[in-house]
Amino acid sequence: MIGVARPLRAAKTWLKGHWPALRLRTILFATLLFVAALPGIGAVFLRVYENTLVQQTEAELIAQGAVLAGAYRASWPEPLPPPPETLAPQQPRIDLNAMSTLPSQADWRTTEQVADTPARIAGLRLLPIVREATRTTLAAIRVLDAHGIVVLGRSDLRKSYAHLPEVRAAVAGRTMTMLRENDAYEIRYPLQWLSRAATVRVHYVRPIEADGRVIGILMLSRSPRGLFVGIYQDRGKIALGIALIFATLLVLAALLSRGITRPIEALSEATENVARGSVSVPEPPPTAAIEIQALYVNFAAMAERIERRSRYLRDFAAAVSHELKTPIAGIKGVLELMVEHPNMRDDERARFLANANADADRLSHLLRRLLDLARADMALAPEDSAGAVADPAMRVADAHRSGDFAVTLALDDLPPVSAPEELLEAVLETLVENSRQVGANHVRIAGRADAVRVGLTVCDDGPGIPPADHQRIFEPFHTSRRAEGGSGLGLSIARSLLAACGGTIASVPAEYGARFEICLPVAASVSPPWKGGAGGGWRA
Repeated sequence: MIGVARPLRAAKTWLKGHWPALRLRTILFATLLFVAALPGIGAVFLRVYENTLVQQTEAELIAQGAVLAGAYRASWPEPLPPPPETLAPQQPRIDLNAMSTLPSQADWRTTEQVADTPARIAGLRLLPIVREATRTTLAAIRVLDAHGIVVLGRSDLRKSYAHLPEVRAAVAGRTMTMLRENDAYEIRYPLQWLSRAATVRVHYVRPIEADGRVIGILMLSRSPRGLFVGIYQDRGKIALGIALIFATLLVLAALLSRGITRPIEALSEATENVARGSVSVPEPPPTAAIEIQALYVNFAAMAERIERRSRYLRDFAAAVSHELKTPIAGIKGVLELMVEHPNMRDDERARFLANANADADRLSHLLRRLLDLARADMALAPEDSAGAVADPAMRVADAHRSGDFAVTLALDDLPPVSAPEELLEAVLETLVENSRQVGANHVRIAGRADAVRVGLTVCDDGPGIPPADHQRIFEPFHTSRRAEGGSGLGLSIARSLLAACGGTIASVPAEYGARFEICLPVAASVSPPWKGGAGGGWRA
């Protein structure tokens, strides 16, 4: 096995090094050309066309035999009953692939037996018809009596063929067709040896019956048309078929070029433009395949998301720079003051150091929240997540209830959602904590559900959100509590966590207080009636 594998690896390496770079249209054209050539190759090597030619010869012999049998009965000197009116068609039965070729027909044998007189008379009357048929069709025709003795032939008149198996079958009332070698075969043109039909002769033997008995036998034989002779004789039809195949091939190649190759080249150019920063995706060509058009649509959506993400990163970098610059500038100012005034009073030194420590704490807090936001942006909820809604809401309510702060729940009969309980608990905790920090005294969490979605409403009795900030509050670093140490990242983290499992969050106007609407898909593994279940943890 090792000795065989080494040459194979060497051959593969050589092919990879010398294999030409092919365009898709070239591959498609070569493939279609090969497929178009398959019928011709199959006709030559499987002998389908040649077998048809031989069966055509057999069908002609059957037709000639039927006519000659009728003429023989009409020439019979004695009265005969009319033949039956029921149809008895004979179909060609020769199969070059399944039928073996017998040796050439054996010579006649002499016999002392005399042919039947009525058969001799009928043969003589049939002579003009047989001569005309032989001259026109080139078929060898012999008429025998019921015992296999020739009554109409050439040099074998009054000789016997009763020893041949096909004649014995005809004496018994059976028709037989067989293939025998052709002793007169000579190669007349190149490649003739490829045709098996050129070396054989079709022999057809038919009994002539009247009144339920055999009164004569017909022996007919003829050489079939060879494969290349048939192709030459049908060259006009074959040439027309080849022309139609190539015309169809050109049409298909043009359709494939417009439906696949050109759209892919245009999409490749658009990809290069996106890589250079120019987000411009052309419209899907109308002649493109359905899959190619879908690829255009998906690529346009991807390019739009990339552009949106790039804008987000630019804005985010600017916001981070601004947020970090303030505490860093404060710490740097304290250090400069302490260097410039080494003899400052102790109370002033303590005050400046306290400010620097506060700025350092804010930097640490910002970095932790930035890390949380990054993890939330990269969070992936498990595909089979199924988490209950009531349990994490109860844990959040129990953790934040106090004498001056109430949390009420209205979450009866909600189905599991496709989000881990830990994720839902982190989102609800962010919303409840924000309400407590802005001075609200009461938070209510309510739920509703339909067949595919679960909606949660979190509202409080606090000061509310200005109308202009309903969308901006989810932007990083947007906060109204900067002086109290707020980072402005909590709601951004909550939105990213929900997006990881297909959920959304929005701030909606309310008569008083703040109101948030959360929408989550129902867990795919659960169907009504709802039975709550706990999901696994989420991963970042």
